[in-house]
Amino acid sequence: MHPTSSPVVALGMIAVTLLVVTALVVGYGVATARRPVVFGIALAMWVALVGAAAASGVLRDAHARPPPIVVVVLGGMLLAVVAARSSIGERLARGLPLAALVGFHCFRLPLELVMHRAASEGTMPVQMSFSGWNFDIVSGASAIVVAWMIARDRAPRWLVVAWAVMSTALLGVIIAVAVASTPIFAAFGTAPERLNTWIGWFPFSWLPAVLVPAALFGQLVVFRRLATDRVSAALPARSARSRA
Repeated sequence: MHPTSSPVVALGMIAVTLLVVTALVVGYGVATARRPVVFGIALAMWVALVGAAAASGVLRDAHARPPPIVVVVLGGMLLAVVAARSSIGERLARGLPLAALVGFHCFRLPLELVMHRAASEGTMPVQMSFSGWNFDIVSGASAIVVAWMIARDRAPRWLVVAWAVMSTALLGVIIAVAVASTPIFAAFGTAPERLNTWIGWFPFSWLPAVLVPAALFGQLVVFRRLATDRVSAALPARSARSRA
């Protein structure tokens, strides 16, 4: 655990990570109507690998080239994109209600609260919280509302598309801020409290390697579902015109 963090922040990060992993495994099981053993094991192995690397201090090695934390973070993002474009993303997009796909992103609300607490304790740079340049809490809070509206058939398609675009953009903003805050760029200053080094510590390494990729994966699956629904809606109209 980072020397300046409290048990509340550490346990909060662990709890959110376990919540997200559980939601992904359960969601995949529901979407495929079978036990998600392989998917669950693969996801658990990635989480355990990242956690072990952080706990051992490997991810804090700033002298290695490339830095291990960079490899892990990029690896997590790549896995998210590949999974969303694969049969995994397709099964989730087709097998789960749109309300569930959007509602998944509500985890970003408690995550932002944990991050804000970390910033107030000096564990995380303040610019990475909603006291700085991170407004992703809006994505988490609005996901609850939009998912509720979808479940009750009160959300027009434009609203869901607008939410998806907005939440993806906000995710991109915090990723950019986090990268700019690393010692490599130090865009917000070189003071220790301004540098993004906390992600090399356990359990905070799960933020860039598990939680951010999970949010990206979820966004891509939502877009995939929206594209599928648009195609499905267009097919009857084309058939009607061809019969006419």
